[in-house]
Amino acid sequence: MRTPRTRRCWPSSLLSVTRCSPLWPGLDEESWHRSVVPSGWTPSGLVEHLSGAEWHWFQGVVLGKHPDPAPGDEDLTPYDPTAGFVCDEPSAEIVNFYRDQCASSDAVLAATPLSARPLGRHGVPGEDEPPDVRWVVLHMIEETARHAGHLDIARELLDGQTGLGPR
Repeated sequence: MRTPRTRRCWPSSLLSVTRCSPLWPGLDEESWHRSVVPSGWTPSGLVEHLSGAEWHWFQGVVLGKHPDPAPGDEDLTPYDPTAGFVCDEPSAEIVNFYRDQCASSDAVLAATPLSARPLGRHGVPGEDEPPDVRWVVLHMIEETARHAGHLDIARELLDGQTGLGPR
């Protein structure tokens, strides 16, 4: 039987499970930074992108926060959704940053009803704004699962491993 508690918990629980997929143990550092696809993204870049998506949707859209550039990042080029995702940071730092962003998102979800209206805006011209936090959670499940599939294919091409083990 679905109770109000299970209706509230299942989307967040599914998101938590989905977030585990991009965190691969055992991939060597060089492979984290190697692209195996024509668009040029790397596993490290895609996990960094997922970190940014966590911040954008839960801190920016749900809570209405505006990011402050990190010291030294004031002159960075604006986000380009058509560019390949790459990142030169060590994989351990990228994974820790992703985990931190997920923990921050979980804190937002613990304090915010799924039916609440977001306080911020996604801000993409021509796209509708999310009507409630439930929509944001479902979007992040979709985005994380899609990119986890991309990462799984890259992992298989890089070292023969998949989310299900060696093939």
